[in-house]
Amino acid sequence: MLAISKKAPIYFFIIICMTGYQTYAQGCVAIRHFSSCVGSSLEENLLQAGDLQVGMNYRYFKSFRHFRGTTEEADRVTNNTEVINHSNAWDFFLTYGMTDRWYASMTLPTVINSRSSLYEHGREERHSTYSRGLADIRLGVGYWLLNLESNPNGNVAVGLGIKLPTGNYNASDIFYNVGPEGSPEVRPVDQSIQPGDGGFGITVDAQFYKKLVTKLFAYGGGFYLLNPRETNGTRTFRETLSPLLANEAIMAVPDQYSVRTGLSYAISEVVSSSLGARFDCVPVKDLIGGNNGFRRPGNVLSIDPGIGFMKNNFSLNLNLPIAVRRERPQSVTDKQTEAQTGTPRAGDAAFADYVLNFGITYRFSNNKIKLDPELQEGLKN
Repeated sequence: MLAISKKAPIYFFIIICMTGYQTYAQGCVAIRHFSSCVGSSLEENLLQAGDLQVGMNYRYFKSFRHFRGTTEEADRVTNNTEVINHSNAWDFFLTYGMTDRWYASMTLPTVINSRSSLYEHGREERHSTYSRGLADIRLGVGYWLLNLESNPNGNVAVGLGIKLPTGNYNASDIFYNVGPEGSPEVRPVDQSIQPGDGGFGITVDAQFYKKLVTKLFAYGGGFYLLNPRETNGTRTFRETLSPLLANEAIMAVPDQYSVRTGLSYAISEVVSSSLGARFDCVPVKDLIGGNNGFRRPGNVLSIDPGIGFMKNNFSLNLNLPIAVRRERPQSVTDKQTEAQTGTPRAGDAAFADYVLNFGITYRFSNNKIKLDPELQEGLKN
């Protein structure tokens, strides 16, 4: 926690308000698991020099609703032809306060994914493929622009990080009815459930909080992941489905970004609630590097309610982003195919209805924060 002072309880109050805040990407086939490099909540980054915070964030979603553009293909579920992804991800993180304003973070992500489909197994039988293991490790640093002691009611942090290609981006499993004479064959699993993307990435991020009135704070921010590598060499086998998909034979390494904003309200000294909106996206084109190879660009707008609990140095938070708008735009390879054939081409993607995000953290600090009587009395009103 921050150093003991007459303003320290205010920081504790801010931390209570912010525990429901996450930066997980919305769940859909187009948008793979990822979060910012420098902490998944504001309270993780409000550290005194020498403070160490460890924790785990868990995410689950089931994607199954298919969209082309913003139009849902509801018949896919009715006809039992939908692709179903189950995604489980655990981020184990460590954040260290280098000074009262500088902090550093390391995230070790692990995943267990499954994917059930017809079209990948000869279109006659439904089978599942699986992937699991370490995903792409992330390292980052961040800095609060304003002095925390003299600006307790609002601040802005900026961060810079790297994403290491530690996750397997060529994970394979058995595909049925696709080999010679309909035999099974071992192939790379779909891009959406690969643990890694094969790219060395750079992230930039920013976040802020602002006290509006007693017990009520505004929060927000976002991150952008730049993946300069164009393709990772992993074969998709999409060209075996149709000669028109020859330009999608190799997996791309796409950028990704997320922005969010909302309000957080302290219900009591240890419980907070939040309600916000978030927008998660895999863009059609990268900011740096080429855009060939197979990707599923997509974006999701969600309403993001949450609740948090914090007592002493221990905190829990639960968020449930609910999708209100989903879009799968034309990819670069869609447009290339359309130009070559003269026939409109727009790929689809499967999205989730909601995402379950749960976090648990513990802070190791030599300082113990106590609410002063004036603020404690105010929280009871």
